[in-house]
Amino acid sequence: MTDSSLPSRRAFLAVTAAGVLGMAGIPRWQPTRRTGRPVSGDHPDPRPGVDASAVLTEEQLRDVPDLIPLYNGIRQIPHVADGVRCTCGCASDEGMRSLLSCFEGSGMAKGCIICQTEGRMVVRLHDAGRTLDQIRAAIDARFG
Repeated sequence: MTDSSLPSRRAFLAVTAAGVLGMAGIPRWQPTRRTGRPVSGDHPDPRPGVDASAVLTEEQLRDVPDLIPLYNGIRQIPHVADGVRCTCGCASDEGMRSLLSCFEGSGMAKGCIICQTEGRMVVRLHDAGRTLDQIRAAIDARFG
């Protein structure tokens, strides 16, 4: 057998991991994992007059101090975060309307890396002068 007939290390690892995970009953990650329902492709329209009064406060984030800057950033732009769909699958949950919802109430974003990453992107792109449509396009390009 020649070296060219052997799979690449990356291909071998991918096939092996897929087989091991499949045998262990561990599903491949998909954005719909939380609800089993499809994630809508539509971004919500920001609500007129939406504010950040329900975004968790620094006091409520004592257990995750590294997230305080992110929550403060979202607090500055609730009208933008309210116009972006969260892609982690929570959009199908009752009471979850937009990315802003992930930073309110139960504070789902405290434990969800997808919500956090999306939130950081929204804050960074807004600070760079991007429009809501440009931010949505960047989110769609990154998360599908």
